[in-house]
Amino acid sequence: MRRHSCFIFLFCGIFLPGILGFPQTNTSIDCDSLLPNYEAEPQTSAPPYIIAVSFDNFEPGNEVQVTLEALGDAGFRGFNLQAREIDGDVPVGTFKITDPNTKGLECRNMTNSAVSHANSDVKQKVTTTWIAPHDARELQFIATVVQNLENFWVGIQSKTLTPIHSESVNATGKSKRKV
Repeated sequence: MRRHSCFIFLFCGIFLPGILGFPQTNTSIDCDSLLPNYEAEPQTSAPPYIIAVSFDNFEPGNEVQVTLEALGDAGFRGFNLQAREIDGDVPVGTFKITDPNTKGLECRNMTNSAVSHANSDVKQKVTTTWIAPHDARELQFIATVVQNLENFWVGIQSKTLTPIHSESVNATGKSKRKV
């Protein structure tokens, strides 16, 4: 009987998390297509998530705070967030990882060009810092958000950010314009 109990305990600890919810490991979202690495179709309804940014405009080297947030109590377990030029499909800029629920990804051989989930815990909000590159045009942040294995949304977009070419950057490299 004791051996049977150990087997059940071991089985539940190893297999049950992946069966009942978001897999603990090996779940990623492709950098190019922004699709998760498992067979399911994205939701077509309006996403219960938003991407908020701290600035409407940026200059090279500016740091923009980017927040991915659930509306209501939707929560999410996984995500991939990138900045892309309008009508572009390549990540631009880099992310400074500041939230323990996030990790940087290397997409198209660029370190920290995307940010993703560091664990499968349910999150209501994650915040990161994006550093503007020297040659970007108008862009948006775009994300895939995974609520659970059956429900995920692809192509969630922030408002458009526009590059500016003036002397409105202070010594820290942060724009003085605040939205």
